[in-house]
Amino acid sequence: MQYTARYKSPLGDILLASDDAGLTGLWFEDQRYFALHLASDHIEKETDILMQAKKWLDIYFSGQDPDFIPPLHVEGTSFHREVCEIMLSIPYGKTMTYGEIAQTIASRRGIRKMSARAVGGAVGHNEISIIIPCHRVVGANGNLTGYGGGISRKIRLLELEGIDMTGFYIPRKGTAL
Repeated sequence: MQYTARYKSPLGDILLASDDAGLTGLWFEDQRYFALHLASDHIEKETDILMQAKKWLDIYFSGQDPDFIPPLHVEGTSFHREVCEIMLSIPYGKTMTYGEIAQTIASRRGIRKMSARAVGGAVGHNEISIIIPCHRVVGANGNLTGYGGGISRKIRLLELEGIDMTGFYIPRKGTAL
């Protein structure tokens, strides 16, 4: 069974979802792939997991690095889960490129090369945004490539974490990503 709750953030309304094992979704209500794998028979209910996620968000949006992560239940392929695990290792206030994630996976697997494009697909389908910090993943040379919640939110999340945006390429509205 999946449960949902709503959260009002400074960047817009968020829908949270969980099952009995952990958080399964965190989406801005207007973002790409909104509630993509949310069960149609979910129940709106304040569970302990959802309350922990809200507490985490309260701390995060106050400009602090939460010192805990609520229980997570990441679904998907082993590759997607591996990408999520690496994203979780990106420190608050830091970024990592798609290529660096690809290189990390290649190194772990003992292979020469991994596709940064494949990593981008996994990052783009992250169901638990902010807590699994896909906003900290940037393109080569500091390009602020797509973010399911929108580039303006990605910028605001990075700024909230104290990241100096000097040197990042910020696409203009209407620029192809």
